[in-house]
Amino acid sequence: MSRITRSPRLIAAVAAVAVAGLALATVPAQATLRNEVGVTSTSITFGITVPMSGIAAPGYNKLAPAAQGYLDYVNDNGGVNGRKVYLKVEDDRYAPATAVSKTNKLVLQDKVFGIAGALGTANHLAVLKSVNPGKRGVPDLFVNTGFSGFDDPKKYPTTFMILPSYVMEAKIMGKYLATKFPGKKIGLIYQDDDFGRNAKTGFAAAGTKFDVSKGYASGSQSAATFAGSQVKAMKDAGVDVVVMFGVTTATAAALGAARAIGYSGQWILGSVGGDATTLKALGVPAALLAGSIGASFVPSTSDDKDPYVVKFKEINDKYNKGKDKTFDNNVFTGMNLGYMLVAALRAAGPNPTRAGVVKALESKGASIAAPGLVPLGYSATSHAGYTGYWFGKYDTTGALIPDDGPGKYAVWVTDSGSGAVTASNFVRPAMPANAIPNN
Repeated sequence: MSRITRSPRLIAAVAAVAVAGLALATVPAQATLRNEVGVTSTSITFGITVPMSGIAAPGYNKLAPAAQGYLDYVNDNGGVNGRKVYLKVEDDRYAPATAVSKTNKLVLQDKVFGIAGALGTANHLAVLKSVNPGKRGVPDLFVNTGFSGFDDPKKYPTTFMILPSYVMEAKIMGKYLATKFPGKKIGLIYQDDDFGRNAKTGFAAAGTKFDVSKGYASGSQSAATFAGSQVKAMKDAGVDVVVMFGVTTATAAALGAARAIGYSGQWILGSVGGDATTLKALGVPAALLAGSIGASFVPSTSDDKDPYVVKFKEINDKYNKGKDKTFDNNVFTGMNLGYMLVAALRAAGPNPTRAGVVKALESKGASIAAPGLVPLGYSATSHAGYTGYWFGKYDTTGALIPDDGPGKYAVWVTDSGSGAVTASNFVRPAMPANAIPNN
């Protein structure tokens, strides 16, 4: 019988392989790092397209630096399950074609884990059509526009909204008008595109009847045009209350036109056009904005008793590297974006995958302890974000103060369909320790 001789080195090597195999067999599958796009053992990278330059940059260019500032704060406190989270920023100049090319770069060249906080209805409709993140399985999280069409899990399976839809906003605004201004002549100025028509759908659902309704083509707005057309029509008809559902440049033009022709009706500004930071950057004096009514779903940034406002101010002072870090609603919105990204990643577990984040938001998203004062609408059949608003008046500094006084928020909630508008009984969960999601 032949004799087989094994060297001590060979015996040691075989033993090592056997031990390693035994070790792998006993390690839970979830502990093995999955080779997921945009994820390493130490980092997770998202991408965002926003107007960092161009006509829409004032105000909106504060969102991404604030979001990364919040993420840097989390990274300094251990990150998300040991991984640091980064946001790669691309300037789309608020142009749909540029938004498409920049998103393609982020997805195909930079290979980000997902898209976060993309801004603008027309921009993102173009991205969904051309880039199609849903078909690619790329998370398209917390879109920064209220167009209700984005809440369509069948058509856009990876897209999640963060703002209440414009339909929700208009329905709630209709309820507010009926409650606060019964018997008054009501007028509407709206942007005649998907944005404004979405609002008209909401007003129709609310049963709101306008005595005068005037549209304007996107990009046509100017103080001179509004003085001779839209605002003049309101003045000539003796309209008591005007709802302005347009972008900030249109709001600036309308308020300027009203002053020029001596029209003193009560203005109610939609959440987009009522952005006080952008209006200030456009040269609208705070005194001209003061007294106008606006709506929000997050606490007033002047509310020094709200725990998120207090903590976000603290984080902003230390971590925001933006050119203008003045704390305002835009900064709060950016930090809310960073916060929600961290919450989504935590909900997806220690080794997040693209598909896992989508499933986590659908199954757990509605229960996230979030900074907003209204419920989140996430589920397997709904990718709606926040679902309500409170109203207040702008003071002489541009801060939005709740109707019932500082810190007293009367919140209304609804859906984008035929659901009723109701006073909310939602109680916001306590802020997690240090404003870092622990879900």
